[in-house]
Amino acid sequence: MQLMPPSHPADDFAERLRACGLAPLRSAGIEILQMNITRQCNLSCKHCHVQAGPDRAEMMSRETMTNCMTAAAHPNITTIDITGGAPELHPELEWLLGEAAGLKKRLIVRSNLVVMLDPAYRRYLDIFAAHKVELVASLPDYHPEKSDRQRGAGSFAAAIEVIRDLNHRSYGLPGSGLMLHLVHNPVGAYLPGLQSALEVEYRRVLRDQYGLHFNTLFCLVNNPIGRYAEYLKRSGNWSDYMRTLQCAFNIQTVGSLMCRTMLSIGWDGRLYDCDFNQMLDLTVNSGAPNHIENFDYHRLAEREVVVRSHCFACTAGAGSSCQGALTS
Repeated sequence: MQLMPPSHPADDFAERLRACGLAPLRSAGIEILQMNITRQCNLSCKHCHVQAGPDRAEMMSRETMTNCMTAAAHPNITTIDITGGAPELHPELEWLLGEAAGLKKRLIVRSNLVVMLDPAYRRYLDIFAAHKVELVASLPDYHPEKSDRQRGAGSFAAAIEVIRDLNHRSYGLPGSGLMLHLVHNPVGAYLPGLQSALEVEYRRVLRDQYGLHFNTLFCLVNNPIGRYAEYLKRSGNWSDYMRTLQCAFNIQTVGSLMCRTMLSIGWDGRLYDCDFNQMLDLTVNSGAPNHIENFDYHRLAEREVVVRSHCFACTAGAGSSCQGALTS
């Protein structure tokens, strides 16, 4: 996917950082190891930057997973974050969770929830609970019609049913230790609202209308790559959206950008600064190893981060990361 060229120097993210005295952007260490284990998914969401779907066949091998677990054992790495596609569709996920849980670190799986309505994958409801996996689950909106518009007809109702099953297992309930976070992202070419305010609305609607509970809401800014970029161009919103991101640049977010404390690993073992760079095939550079089989914590922890204009999405407004907003 090619990004539109900048129309003037200030539209270039690296130039914006230089103008603020923040270039080059460098890693501040590796705290999170994020593994994209498959691009196969049961859904084909309109905003998906991974362009995941039922026809994708990419799967991380057992050997690469083993290399990831060796890297994850480094004492400075505190979180293992497993994503896709739909991780549940990977035939080795149960084995991987057992290995990862043995490292006694924060363990996250990013799920679309809908997949666990399929009888073939319902066992993961219990497997996740047994390993105390922290679930980060996509629910783009608390309005069914908006959520279905982005993820497909019936997906909202399916997600609600799975959240109910998770609540029955104590996920999302205070004091249970089983964390369920929901993810909101705009259903259109605009920035998300204030995360704290949206969390109040999500909590009220899901509790009052469906009797459901969750721990935290993460608000994400849609990144202009993958299917979302296609939507922006097809709908004539590309230029306005990019201008919105650039005008909303917030210098306060730069220090907390996820690429400064994360290493993203592709299904084939190649290394990236973040999931977005992974989808643009921008591997780590500046001489650091670019494959997990050559993992070197110290060289990777001091690397210069690769930036392009899509990085404006992570610095817009309150900022955006895999953990939600970067500023309150």
